[in-house]
Amino acid sequence: QVQLVESGGGLVQAGGSLRLSCAASGRTFSRYAMSWFRQGPGKERDFVAAITWTGDSTYYADSVKGRFTISRDNAKNTVYLQMNSLKPEDTAVYYCAARLSTSHYYTELQYEYDYWGQGTQVTVAS
Repeated sequence: QVQLVESGGGLVQAGGSLRLSCAASGRTFSRYAMSWFRQGPGKERDFVAAITWTGDSTYYADSVKGRFTISRDNAKNTVYLQMNSLKPEDTAVYYCAARLSTSHYYTELQYEYDYWGQGTQVTVAS
């Protein structure tokens, strides 16, 4: 069982930055591939970024490529999402998700994820 708790959301002006954190419980965090998803107002929940269990491969949605960086610290059981050059369209609830995987395969399919956090709100003002 893995519990995920996101933090770091808030209100920021367009062009600003935020760093989200997702703290995981459990001793097997390092065996989980981790991803961030987001759900904007009135929208479906969409994939944002993923990182493999070792942290040596990362993947991004085209909409955030070059602005967001996903990383992880397995010693701290935490995955991060550094968000720079934020835009109003980045406004959403951001969720982290965990998938038991020790391969470099990644997926944007939400049903393939085993655990989800409760989400943290990010609001970007224009």
